[in-house]
Amino acid sequence: MIDAFKHQAAIAALDEIRDGMVVGLGTGSTATHFIRGLGERVRAGLKVVAISTSEASAQLARQVGIPLTNFADHASIDVTVDGADEVSPDLDLVKGLGGALVREKIVARASRCVVIVVDETKLVERLGTHAVIPIEVIPLATEPVLRHLAGWGGQPAVREKDGKPFVSDNGNLVIDWKRDPIEQPSPLERQIKEITGVVDSGLFCGIADMVIVAGSAGFRKLLRKN
Repeated sequence: MIDAFKHQAAIAALDEIRDGMVVGLGTGSTATHFIRGLGERVRAGLKVVAISTSEASAQLARQVGIPLTNFADHASIDVTVDGADEVSPDLDLVKGLGGALVREKIVARASRCVVIVVDETKLVERLGTHAVIPIEVIPLATEPVLRHLAGWGGQPAVREKDGKPFVSDNGNLVIDWKRDPIEQPSPLERQIKEITGVVDSGLFCGIADMVIVAGSAGFRKLLRKN
């Protein structure tokens, strides 16, 4: 059922795409639904180009016929559609459980509009309620960053996959920081970024313009308050 909700939200996001746009492609299960849906529209005649947030999304885009571009040829993106692991009432986000948080943030920050698609289970009162906070780090800095985060409380740990440290598309490691729910995510996002060796975190504050939420009652659109 959750996957059906993700599909519903992703398909609703296709209404935000117009002919001639540069589209940012997110990463993860919900973004995959969007990419497949966008591919169908491209094959039906929609003219767009896309910038991907991960090697996996780029590979899928090629498979479904979406032409890819880059920032050398396009300085900005019209609309990025991506998923999220948690969404607060202020539309701040936790992202990065799929490991693409740095590229996702680069693409989002270069976008005129960021549309987040989620199922209703991703809505929380405070970020960090269920999800860990992913933090991408330069490998050499892993131990100092772990100690720094532990000093702030919670339980930081290096992410593993198949019994080995997970390596991002950028060649870095990811620390998953399990901690109490966050009272003020925006200052914390800045503080994490200031730790030497941190590339970026999965806190996405002030980035989402629209969140499309799908659930048992259908879907609804939440807009950021100016």
